[in-house]
Amino acid sequence: MDTMQILSVVVFLAVMAAIVTEKIHRTVAAVAGGVLLVCLHVLTVDDAVGYIDFNTIGVLIGMMLFVAVVRNSGLFEYVAIKAAKIAKGNPWRIMLLFTVLTAVLSAFLDNVTTVLLVGPMTIAITGILGLNPVPFLLTQILASNIGGTATLIGDPPNIMIGSQAGLSFADFIMNTGVAVLFIMAAVCVCFYFMYGRRMTVEADKMAAVMRLDENKSIKDRPLMIKSIVMIVLVVLGFVFHSTLGVDSCIIALASATILLLIGRQETEEIVLGVEWSTILFFTGLFVVVGGMVQTGVITALGNALVTVTGGNAILLMLLILWGSALFSSFLDNIPFVATMIPLILSMQAEGMDVTALWWALSLGACLGGNGTLIGASANVVLSGISAKHGHPITFASYLKVGFPLMLLSVVISTAFLLVRFH
Repeated sequence: MDTMQILSVVVFLAVMAAIVTEKIHRTVAAVAGGVLLVCLHVLTVDDAVGYIDFNTIGVLIGMMLFVAVVRNSGLFEYVAIKAAKIAKGNPWRIMLLFTVLTAVLSAFLDNVTTVLLVGPMTIAITGILGLNPVPFLLTQILASNIGGTATLIGDPPNIMIGSQAGLSFADFIMNTGVAVLFIMAAVCVCFYFMYGRRMTVEADKMAAVMRLDENKSIKDRPLMIKSIVMIVLVVLGFVFHSTLGVDSCIIALASATILLLIGRQETEEIVLGVEWSTILFFTGLFVVVGGMVQTGVITALGNALVTVTGGNAILLMLLILWGSALFSSFLDNIPFVATMIPLILSMQAEGMDVTALWWALSLGACLGGNGTLIGASANVVLSGISAKHGHPITFASYLKVGFPLMLLSVVISTAFLLVRFH
């Protein structure tokens, strides 16, 4: 290894160590790493900018702005109360409907946004029923990460993979989306045997849920109508973006712009609703990984991985699936995916068919987040909400539920990939 390669690896490892130990905020660590690579002349400013995936950044900003406007209409609270009433106040049906609702919302919204919307409503409804909300919240954490795996925009790793691999919204639906249907079905059956059979509630408490008025949750009816129309158009836009020859970031930013124009909301408030620290984190991370691409470290790692597996595509696929799942259970999946993408691209440049590897990386990185309480941001956020309401979820209590179900979902993914690509 030459000096530049060593510098790029040292900076990358230092940034990863800072992120893992949380001694330094992950955004500061990533941006500092990117700046350091430029200062050490590993990258020029132009090189650094060239490694930033602006399509991923655009999708994230666009969808964050879009959700910030829709949230102000009260649409999500309306849907949650409506779901509880459709379930007739029956606790198992409520759990099942809220699990499915969380998965569906997570397929189109950021997972953290989804749990922030559904979690508080769950606590309120379980309070009326006199039930412990923790089992409900655990099912929602798992559903948010599983649902986010299904689409191009459901989870940041998928946005990154789709952008770099040139995969469309429809490609994700036909691959990870199909796998998620099997995984959700299996997980819901597990939930029934773990929780559903034991749930009983008095009739008067079920009647109290039926008396809830979903119409009172609507904060702005005209905005709600506009939001529903725009959500339909956004989904259609993402489904057909490759056919139209338009990047997914244009769909996200255009929909956010239109909703900002017609929604008549306080622009400053909406713009502050964007998680700018996350955007900066991604930007810095792209540059840090770009340093290893520029110096040839990633190509060398790719060749080593191919050598270890003897060039066996199936073995490589399973290695990436299980490796990314176990890694993502304990560490942030975004840095892992950011490192793996150029690795797979380097294999593609050598003439290998890497189609199966993209889906293995997506399924492993997204589903792995269910393994532990710190595996994904949604897990941390929803457990925090639960603790704030007097129902703490400990690392150990989550591990007993999350890790076995994560392993089950990866086993199903393994079967799916072997049938799909063998």
